[in-house]
Amino acid sequence: MSLWSGSYKGSSFFDLLRHDFPHMLPLQHLPQIPAGEPRLLETVPFATTILALRFADGVVMAGDRQATEGFEVSSRRIEKLYNADSHSVVAMAGVAGPCLDMAKLFQIEMEHYEKIEGAPLALEGKANRLAQMVKQNLPAAFQGLVVVPIFAGYDVHAEQGRIFKYDVTGGRYEEREFYATGSGGKEARSTLRKLYKDGLSRTEAIALALEALVDAADIDVGTSGPDLARGIYPLVKITTLDGTADVDDEELCAVSERLLSVVKG
Repeated sequence: MSLWSGSYKGSSFFDLLRHDFPHMLPLQHLPQIPAGEPRLLETVPFATTILALRFADGVVMAGDRQATEGFEVSSRRIEKLYNADSHSVVAMAGVAGPCLDMAKLFQIEMEHYEKIEGAPLALEGKANRLAQMVKQNLPAAFQGLVVVPIFAGYDVHAEQGRIFKYDVTGGRYEEREFYATGSGGKEARSTLRKLYKDGLSRTEAIALALEALVDAADIDVGTSGPDLARGIYPLVKITTLDGTADVDDEELCAVSERLLSVVKG
């Protein structure tokens, strides 16, 4: 006999909270920021540039590690990429706190669905679920607490990597080759647009992702590139038919050293 007495019976954890426990959703009791106090947002950490690109076997996703508060660095090691499940990754740009809340809620959403239904949600369905969460954050976005994700994964049915981008209203759009967003997104997209080609190898895709972040960091003060002195490198994840895996720092260090030596030269 079930101990659950709520009225919602579906397989979505997000809809369960929204239907029976709305007070538990992130940012439901957000205080209003006074119109004359825009500087309050300068004390809130912002996580910046993230990107994704397709390669021959799947998708590479990358994000720099810096978060800023106004004109100060609040963290040099923040994580902006999270495994949604075994074959998909979500990357978050925007205000750090809401980004973390949405990423964790999305992870639970994927786990809950798979436990209830006995099988993972299709990649398109995952993208749609994330769009609902972004839309739910719209009242906070109007106060400057913006969350803009990129979602990507390997579609085992279509046998290819796929990339989805979002706007602050929850609009969901698919990109066929690459995408970047965040404060350095424009500069990163410029690099990707110039150097991207179909059928990139794993090694080429990782190098291009890092180069795009380096170019973004060269222009955008909110974005950091590889920090060889501190041993801090962008977070890079790869999703293929075999699943999702992190690119280790040893490999990223070697690629970063080659890339920065060319830049200095």
